[in-house]
Formats: sequence, structure tokens, C-alpha cells
Amino acid sequence: MGLLDIKGLKVSAGSHEILKGIDFSIEEGRTTVVFGPNGSGKSTLMGAILGLPGFNITAGSIIFKGRDITALPVHERSRMGIGLAFQYPPAVKGVRLSTLLDNIKNGDEDLHTYSEMLNMDQYLDRDINLGFSGGERKRSEILQLMVQKPDLLLLDEPESGVDIENISIISRALNLILEKDKPLRKRKRSAIIITHTGYILDYMRADTACVIVGGYILGCGSPSEILAEIREKGYSQCMECYRDMVRRDTGAGQET
Repeated sequence: MGLLDIKGLKVSAGSHEILKGIDFSIEEGRTTVVFGPNGSGKSTLMGAILGLPGFNITAGSIIFKGRDITALPVHERSRMGIGLAFQYPPAVKGVRLSTLLDNIKNGDEDLHTYSEMLNMDQYLDRDINLGFSGGERKRSEILQLMVQKPDLLLLDEPESGVDIENISIISRALNLILEKDKPLRKRKRSAIIITHTGYILDYMRADTACVIVGGYILGCGSPSEILAEIREKGYSQCMECYRDMVRRDTGAGQET
């Protein structure tokens, strides 16, 4: 059993089924990147793993550290060691960033060292993300993960809306959190990174890549090979595989 094991997961938002039977797992110390076009179900997968409101699990199970967390609330999943960096981090008026960090930190962390690494020193006494640029919001999210030290990091489009300089800063911090300087067998933290463009892989390594289209995982393999294919051909070939899968599932095209 892996750190995270997902079996037959179906998720709906309102009356619309988004995930249509996901099987997925990740082992301790591994980083998996999930590719997919916009609207394919990537963010829904993240929301279902953390238990965010608005995502209704209609079938399947989510097992984390050997425990079924499918029905657990968000705060219990967080306490178990799951952390999320949002694609569009919200602003929280009236709560200083330093106050949040003090309340979520896991151990006696050197907050100054981490905030300095992410160029966030001057933002600690400001309201969380209020008036922050896109890059500043993303650095704020990663700083929160650095002090939280979750066992499983969920990174929703970490390179979205930020410039090259910020991607580089964020990636250095993520490589530190995920202990990329250590041999694989000695790493303790895992990550799922969802991305549309794959730019984040120019700055950090993933162990596995999967492609999700139309609520299905079409397959998994080498991150570099899958990214090269997407950069060359876009998602057109993936969409063709998806249409073939739908035809098989619905029995379309069978002789009568």
C-alpha cells in the first residue's frame, strides 16, 4: 500500500460528474505530476483528496497512510499530513500572514530563514495575500507549506500566473521541502503537482507523470517523455485516446 491510494473515485460538482472512476496511488518520497487540458478534472482531484467543499464523492475511496479518509473533514486530513497550495490563493483580510504561520507551523521552525528564502520577509506583518501580486501569493502559499511540513503536498498549477523568477524561487523551496537532495529511499515527503504547461518541470524533477482527460486517467509514465509529447503535439493525441475510451465504455460503434 502506498502513502495515498485512490480506488474507483467518482466525483461530482452539482449535477455534473467530473471524475469518472479514478485509480491512482503515490508512494512515500515520490513526486507525481498530473498533466491535462483545462477542465479535465485536475483541480477536482486535488479538492477531493483534501475534502474541500463543493466536491461530492459518489463512488470509490481515498486511503491515506492506510486509513480511509473519504468522509473525513478538511481539518482532520490536514492534521494527518496533507497540505494544499491553491492555484488562486484567497486573500484573508484582518489576519496577518505571520499569525497564520505561527498557528500552522510543525515544530520550532526558523520562520525568518524560510521567509527570506522566498523573499517574503516584508510581507509577514501584512494581511494574508491582501494586495499581493500573483507571484507573491504563490510564494506565500509555499511558505505556508514549508512551516506546515505536510507528508503529502498538493500543488495546484504552481507555475500558473507567475514569471520565470518566481517559478525559480518557488521551485528551490519545493525541492528543499521534498528533500530532492537525498536519495529516493531516504525521502519522506511526497507531492502531486498538477500542471497544464509543464513549466515547473524545467526547475524540479518528478518521478512519475499521469495524464487526465475528461475525468479519466489515460495512463502514466516518464515525466520527460510525456511532457515532450505534449509540447510537440499538444493534447490532441490525448483527446483521441479519451474519445476511444469513451467509445469503449459506452459501447459506441459496436455491431448490432
